[in-house]
Amino acid sequence: MGLGALVIGNGESRSAINLSEFSKDYVTVGCNAIHRDFMVDHLVCCDARMVREALENPSTDNSRIYVREDWHQYFRKILKNKHVQLVPKIPYQGTKRPDNPIHWGSGPYAVLVAAGLETDSVSLLGFDLYGNQSLVNNIYKDTNNYKGSQTSAVDPSYWIYQISKVFDSFPDTTFNIINKPFWKMPLEWQKNNVKRVDI
Repeated sequence: MGLGALVIGNGESRSAINLSEFSKDYVTVGCNAIHRDFMVDHLVCCDARMVREALENPSTDNSRIYVREDWHQYFRKILKNKHVQLVPKIPYQGTKRPDNPIHWGSGPYAVLVAAGLETDSVSLLGFDLYGNQSLVNNIYKDTNNYKGSQTSAVDPSYWIYQISKVFDSFPDTTFNIINKPFWKMPLEWQKNNVKRVDI
């Protein structure tokens, strides 16, 4: 097995962490605007405007950028951008609404990308899931392509369910959830291959 994988979400719990300390020890996977601050090896952008922003940043030239199937046709085949990859296929079959790939966001897809790498451990950082006092919890709030700080938090139930399915689909991989001590891990994530690590 190679280096461990680190999946970096954009929850505010990671705001005080120096991400550059991880660059040599992990293969890094990130979501959306993380490229503004830190260059990851693999970047997942499900929204077309986030893909455009990432491609306009010259620093992403060495990153693989994963997009949904509907945008893959445009960015890879029409614009012929060699950095653009198709997000992985969902590794299970289900009949519920959150099982439909169209309802998967950048966070769950980023965990799936990391799980598919040649590693036996995947760590998740900045996956806060819940809002701050019912308001949006995102390190990039109030910036271009992001909601304002007074916007209501997104219901995390789809993220919790989908990421739980990734844990189930890779039973031989250890998933380390890194967050602050008071953060509550969902019951659905409490599995034999999932461990809690406090910041």
